[in-house]
Formats: sequence, structure tokens, C-alpha cells
Amino acid sequence: MTVWIVVSILVVVLSPWAWLRPSRRQNGLIALRMEARRMGLAMQLAPQQWPHWLGQEPPDPCPQYHRPRRNGQAACWSYWQVEPGNWVNQWREPCDDESLLKQLRSLPFGVFKVEADKQMIAVYWNERGEISVLQDIATVLKSLA
Repeated sequence: MTVWIVVSILVVVLSPWAWLRPSRRQNGLIALRMEARRMGLAMQLAPQQWPHWLGQEPPDPCPQYHRPRRNGQAACWSYWQVEPGNWVNQWREPCDDESLLKQLRSLPFGVFKVEADKQMIAVYWNERGEISVLQDIATVLKSLA
């Protein structure tokens, strides 16, 4: 009888440790974010106010992958992906820059927004997909920086 009491006490004491282990999804995100760091990208969870007309519901805060821009790149812009390959600005006007549009169309549908300011270029992404998707995002960010 005392053996069962000792075992049950050990189970009660050790059970919270199981809750501290990251889930399979969390382990995948950690690996994805470490790979992004190796590719030269930085990542943060950034709060966003999404436009009401955006069809998909992005998370808030949303994972933002970014890299610094080169000196001399002064153009600031933002584009949202409303459906696969359809990129619009804040006034819902389609992107008319063909070279930029070609780069944006190579991004997966899980990318909600791409924006550039004077300091960095950023992609807001739902973090779904394999390392190859991250490689595509890193390639686009590097070419646009």
C-alpha cells in the first residue's frame, strides 16, 4: 500500500514537468526561427492593425521576419496579399511595379503583408510550411533589401 502512495505522490509532483515541455508545433517553430536566424533574418512578434477588407484573418501579434535595407533605398511602401498572387496597397490599388510584383508573387499565400521603410524590409507570415518556404522568403527579402 505504501508503494502506491509513494508512486502517486511522485506522479503528482512530476506531472507539471510534462506541461513545461514544448509541443511538437512549438518545437517546429523554434527550429524554423533558428533557421531564419542562420539565413540572416531577424524575427519578432509584431502587433498589427489589419485592414478590414483583408480576406484572411491574420494573427495578432503576427510573426514578422525582417532584414535591414541597404543605404540609399529610400522608397517606403506596403502591400497586402488579398488572394494568392494579388498584391494591393492600403487603398486597394494593385501593385504596378512589375519587378516588385514578380518578387511578391514568388511568396507563399501565408504571407499577409510585405512592407519597406527606410531601415528594414519586413514580411508578415503565418509560419506555415517547410524550410523551403522560409528560403523563398529569405531570397525575396534579400533581393528587395
